[in-house]
Amino acid sequence: MEVVKTRLQLQGELEAKAASGAPIKRQYNGAISAFIKIGRTEGLKGIQKGLAPAYLYQILMNGTRLGFYEPMRDIVMVSVDTLAGKGVGSTGVGKALCMVFSGAGCGILGAAIASPLYLVKTRMQSYSPNNAVGSQHSYVLGGLRKTLIHIYKNEGIAGLWRGADASMLRTGVGSAVQLSTYDASKQILLKSGYFSKANGKDGGIILHFAASAFTSLFVCIAMNPFDVVSTRMYNQHRGANGKGALYNSAFDCIAKTIKAEGPSALYKGFSAHYLRIGPHTILTFVFLEQVRKAAAVLLD
Repeated sequence: MEVVKTRLQLQGELEAKAASGAPIKRQYNGAISAFIKIGRTEGLKGIQKGLAPAYLYQILMNGTRLGFYEPMRDIVMVSVDTLAGKGVGSTGVGKALCMVFSGAGCGILGAAIASPLYLVKTRMQSYSPNNAVGSQHSYVLGGLRKTLIHIYKNEGIAGLWRGADASMLRTGVGSAVQLSTYDASKQILLKSGYFSKANGKDGGIILHFAASAFTSLFVCIAMNPFDVVSTRMYNQHRGANGKGALYNSAFDCIAKTIKAEGPSALYKGFSAHYLRIGPHTILTFVFLEQVRKAAAVLLD
């Protein structure tokens, strides 16, 4: 679904709607039809484009943001308690804000470190000789290593981090919502008494599944506009001035997209995005909780 999402977000890039109101011809008519069309014309390899950089990106980015979240959250809450008074950062609204801040900070850090991998992933997934949308980069056919080398030789070290500002914004918003909402949802569900009685002290897998399923929808709603911007920033060609050919920054991309395509363009690929991030969020937190349990047993 990541390939489908990328193609849908690039489709009709900066194309103004027809004055007559007549529909503009599109390569893809939705997530399911796009999945079928890509599979039929490009095969299994087409559906799985960009898998290597996507996999490495998830390891590096999620390893950073998930690994640093709880330590950072605890440090922030203690610091706020120390500066503003005991209980301010560890209860109520103050605690919620500390969780949001910590989630955003860890997401931004993870996105900044792993940005070159997301750049390659996006360009690999957008490339299609048969169903082209957006800018095309044929050099991605050489694979991950050769693509990174090509970008470095032609655009320098800055080229590898082109679009990183959009990715940091995307992941910062996504992490702020995802980590804080999951944390809060789990605590609220635990306090309901149902999960603690039925599944042990920490609620078990059923609690983790329920909290992460609830979280995934909010993440997709909050993250999709920035996901569209991130995809477009990464996929654009280099301009004559050394900057992006279409956009100068994430906010420039937002402004130009809304002006040309309307506000709804920021939610392009939403269904494909949810079909990807929903299972991703659930599996991430369910497995994370099991790893934490296993680690706690080993360290006791």
